Amino acid sequence: IVASMGASAVLLFAVPHGPLSQPWPVIGGHIVSAIVGVTCAKLIANEVLAASLAVGAAIGVMYYLRCIHPPGGATALSAVIGGEAVHELGYQYVFTPILLNVLVILLVAIIFNYAFVWRRYPAFLHRYYAPPAPSSHEAQIPHIAHEDFVYALSEIDSFIDVDEHDLLRIYDLATRKSKKHDSLDRQIVVGGFYSNGASGEDWSIRQIVEESRNESENKDVLIFKVVAGHDSRSSGHCSRADFLRWASHQVVRDEESWKNYSGQE
Repeated sequence: IVASMGASAVLLFAVPHGPLSQPWPVIGGHIVSAIVGVTCAKLIANEVLAASLAVGAAIGVMYYLRCIHPPGGATALSAVIGGEAVHELGYQYVFTPILLNVLVILLVAIIFNYAFVWRRYPAFLHRYYAPPAPSSHEAQIPHIAHEDFVYALSEIDSFIDVDEHDLLRIYDLATRKSKKHDSLDRQIVVGGFYSNGASGEDWSIRQIVEESRNESENKDVLIFKVVAGHDSRSSGHCSRADFLRWASHQVVRDEESWKNYSGQE
């Protein structure tokens, strides 16, 4: 058992989709670090100097081989300060215990994470499906292609623990919220009914009774009354921006129930 596998376990089971947790960084990071560590232990008599160079060189090699895995630094360090038992192994340390530990922890991570669709490991088993392109009548938000994200990441002269698929998902979630916000803003009309989309006792429907449009956000005010749900039969006012943050969608009265303005339940 190698102590650095404890740090690898944190990455594989807590952040299975992170770039530092993928198979090549795990395998390559530990193996090259072990080789570097054993080499430094054999060639440099001073243990302090050998340990320092082992960790520094391991980081450099991992960086250029694109297999950065932070626990690899501890693997290189262990090869130097692990004591006589480790020193006697020589390069056998690379295969047992390092490679053996790596294969076992990878196998367990694949099996354990596979039980949960949203965290399947490795990351390519958890595919990201881009949403359909917006129609012409929707608010147009600049499209950023997969290749654009890859290029942007390559231009940053530093390692960032996020891949292009994560960025695409973040961008999609953010732009969908923006489009929803813009669409609802155009629907805000005096006399309209709006729901906060909450459940249980927090559910509420407000009707706009008056508005005061102004370029200043603080003076762009909506006056409303609560017609159903929490605080029913009360009234109040707030800025248009605050109302949009509260509102989920516009609704209409249909006999004894409320329905989404689009006609959906």
